[in-house]
Amino acid sequence: MKLEPTNRFMKFLGGNNLIFGLVVLILIGITIFVYHKVSFIFHPFVVVATTIVAPVILAFIAYYLLNPIVDLLEKLHIKRIWGIVIIVLGISGILTGIILATAPIIEKQVQGLVENFPSYLTQLGDGIQSWLKHSFLGPYYDEGYKWLTDNLGNVSDKVGDYLGNAIEGFRNVASTVTNFVVAIITFPVVLFFLLKDGERFKNYSLKALPPKFRKDANQILINMDTQVGAYIQGQIIVALCIGLLLYIGYLIIGLDYAIILAMIAAVTSVVPYLGPMIAITPAVIIAIIAGPLMLLKLAVVWGAVQFLEGNFISPNVMGRTMQIHPLTIIFVLLISGNLFGLVGIILAIPGYAIIKVLAVYVFQVLKTRYNNYYGDVYGRYENVDDK
Repeated sequence: MKLEPTNRFMKFLGGNNLIFGLVVLILIGITIFVYHKVSFIFHPFVVVATTIVAPVILAFIAYYLLNPIVDLLEKLHIKRIWGIVIIVLGISGILTGIILATAPIIEKQVQGLVENFPSYLTQLGDGIQSWLKHSFLGPYYDEGYKWLTDNLGNVSDKVGDYLGNAIEGFRNVASTVTNFVVAIITFPVVLFFLLKDGERFKNYSLKALPPKFRKDANQILINMDTQVGAYIQGQIIVALCIGLLLYIGYLIIGLDYAIILAMIAAVTSVVPYLGPMIAITPAVIIAIIAGPLMLLKLAVVWGAVQFLEGNFISPNVMGRTMQIHPLTIIFVLLISGNLFGLVGIILAIPGYAIIKVLAVYVFQVLKTRYNNYYGDVYGRYENVDDK
């Protein structure tokens, strides 16, 4: 008696390769278990990895922004090394000019915002408190205030218990500042070699693979490069457009600290959906203190910028390259944020794009195998290149 369906199914899954794969997974699981038990041995390697992650990420972001320009100069018969030098000098000159022109204004607005923002929060709190007292929540306000006083009245007695953590907190801050300085200093070096030898690195990596897998690996890398590069380039352009439009709008309505608020909006807009909510908060606080009319003007400016960004800027700049549903983006941001914090939120969408490329490739392989082992019996997947 033949067990054709079972044999066919086993062949579809890989036959002996399936057993080999399961053994590999078991060995990986054992390795992870052992690593968990002796993880302290690998602490130096973890420190090294966390140290180089930041400059590498910054270098890759700059690489995706500058590499198209370097490629263009190379097509114009300018040697790649000289193209890199021209771009670095040009960008350095432009940034220096912008900084020299805007530094006094930015410094003045930052100082004013830092000095006045606490008073803005106090006025906002007093306004909310007054509104609560005169609203339908008024009868419950005194009870809530009494509860807070009873439960938090001894906070000063507990402060001493937390002073011991101050030194550790200072060390964390110092470590963060040190890592940031190291990243800023080293990332230009990493960027230079990425721009100069990026294609060589990829070719060397592909040559390390067996010839059978090189074509597929190369296509995966190309797809990843296209997805991540398009996202980073588009997101930076969109962020600059949003910052510029908001700065113009804030100047028109006369909102204080226009350039600082616009810069905050430009930086936070790199985070989809969550960024705008973060960016609007300080502007709303300042507008509320300025008066209801300023709040209304702010709403008009913000609505106009969001309309232009959603209907004209993003569709034309980002296009449909990512092809990610908005609900998927929200879930990805929430999960990545809980796992990796702020860095996870920033890198969530590029990371998802890389995982999506790998998942699409695996699904394509599964469809091909299905056609090979089941297509003649149950029908074939369409638009699949059988191998």
